[in-house]
Amino acid sequence: MTASTPATPLPYGTPDTPRVSVRGEARLEVDPEIAHINIAVTARNTDRTTTLDELTRRNTRALDLVKSYGDAVERLETGLITVAPQFADKGRHERVRSYHGSVHLTATLNDFTVLGELTTRLADLPLTQITGPWWSLRPDSPAHREARRLAVQEAVQRAREYADALGARLTALLELADDGAENTGYPRMARGGYGAGAAAEPELDLEPQRQTVHAQVNARFTMTPPQL
Repeated sequence: MTASTPATPLPYGTPDTPRVSVRGEARLEVDPEIAHINIAVTARNTDRTTTLDELTRRNTRALDLVKSYGDAVERLETGLITVAPQFADKGRHERVRSYHGSVHLTATLNDFTVLGELTTRLADLPLTQITGPWWSLRPDSPAHREARRLAVQEAVQRAREYADALGARLTALLELADDGAENTGYPRMARGGYGAGAAAEPELDLEPQRQTVHAQVNARFTMTPPQL
């Protein structure tokens, strides 16, 4: 006696149980939640020890300035650190002309009202370069959740419209595939970099860049037989 092979579900519908596949999308324009600025502190001298000492002092001064803004600074991180000799262009021997050192910091702020003041004060520090800001949303931002919810609603609405056009109605959800929701607003600088070393500049007025949040889902439904 041969055991019966279980029937494999067909990837398509039948005349009695048609299937409809749709895609739902949502796109929102929202205000950014955080801003990032990059800070590069540099030092140079013909003496290696003097270069390191000066770099340490300038790095500490930049860190203390950023930390003085308290809870407005959500995160402060140290990135690349370099100390390298600079050699003379000519000569047979490896003659060191000077030493160059740099420390790169990244500050993340959640209070945009102090951003212009902070960038101006940082730019006024000796041999300090500021790049940014870059605006963004947090990974767990409610905007992502709202975009996904709207994408699902659009998929259901679109499937219902197809069913209504055939005189049918939806009966069940077979599959809901999440294609992901992500921040598609490309983070770009609102202002250029600021070279330090000159007189203090007025406080910068920075306008936050709106962010685009996109979500997309694929859904498959069954529906009643159409009235053709």
